[in-house]
Amino acid sequence: MPPALGKLRILDFSRVLAGPFATMMLADLGASVVKVERPGAGDDTRSWGPPYDGRGVATYFESVNRNKESLALDLSDAGDLAHAHRLAAQADVLVENFRPGVMDRLGLGYEQLRGENPGLIYCSITGFGARAGAELPGYDLLVQALGGLMSITGAPDSEPQKVGVALVDVLAGLFATVGILTALAHRTAGGEGQRVEVDLLSSLLAALVNQGSAYTAGGTVPTRMGNQHPSIAPYALFRCQDGELVIAVGNERQFGALCTVIDAGQLAQDPRFVTNAARVGHRSELRDELELRLSRRGAADWAAGLTAARVPAGMVNDVAGAFALAQRLGLEPVIGIPYADGTKISLTRNPIRLSATPATYRLPPPLLGGSDPAGSPPSPGQVPTS
Repeated sequence: MPPALGKLRILDFSRVLAGPFATMMLADLGASVVKVERPGAGDDTRSWGPPYDGRGVATYFESVNRNKESLALDLSDAGDLAHAHRLAAQADVLVENFRPGVMDRLGLGYEQLRGENPGLIYCSITGFGARAGAELPGYDLLVQALGGLMSITGAPDSEPQKVGVALVDVLAGLFATVGILTALAHRTAGGEGQRVEVDLLSSLLAALVNQGSAYTAGGTVPTRMGNQHPSIAPYALFRCQDGELVIAVGNERQFGALCTVIDAGQLAQDPRFVTNAARVGHRSELRDELELRLSRRGAADWAAGLTAARVPAGMVNDVAGAFALAQRLGLEPVIGIPYADGTKISLTRNPIRLSATPATYRLPPPLLGGSDPAGSPPSPGQVPTS
């Protein structure tokens, strides 16, 4: 069966992470994506290294640009700009993340294109929207700071911390993907194209979920709590005899099972800990009681025993350990995409599994304005997920 988005043509003017992530997700599901880049330099992330792969290509760029063709166009050149305009007039989807107003000045704005291409779905990704925040630079670290995420990340007595990956860009890319697919469904149902707007700040605020509603509905301003949860206990990192263990108790059965496994059944009857609300109110005392017992054995032993009792628990993996775990669980987290010379690049699998129209991996990340790092057109064969 052909890919679900096999007839979709996407013109991608975006760079760095949020936009390229969205277009890669759609490309994995079959869409044809032409990535428009600056001649000579290309996407900023082409120079964001180390690390590099064995061919000397920045792995940052490779993480979000598979299944795409690269087209180098100088949008300040009249001929190249005219070529971009012709492509936009034929595209199903256009994605861009320039500062608001730039595409309009180039004659590639939504209002300018919709007249000749009424079915066009035009997705704009900005840092802080197209109004009062139009001139603010949309870098993930800045949004994590201004958007409150750093204020709730890290230990209470530490400086504010960013998340270890550009999470806001990833979230914005996912929201953009949902918006594009929704607009496509509307068009398929008999409607026209439309504009999709996503900004990083709104994406972050929406993704704050319970921490956001604590403020909007409860009037509480969340603060840094380290690895503890503001509303659940025990739900944190605990010291054992030889290291740390994550325990994530979400209901009373799990807490009772935890107490049984660590030979502390009386804790489940202790008035301080008998309900989740009580445990949250006495989290320090609960930590002391748990770590007293956990100190008698190693973290791996406790993890095995608690998992057997269906208590969510585990040790902290590094990235290599995380991939190894996914492989042991049969999730096949890494896929190999062939270059024209027969070698392969290994990348993270698309996490969406579809029984009839699975993701495919057809093209490796392209050379600037070209095909793949082997310097010749990639194999037309598809590499399915299963």
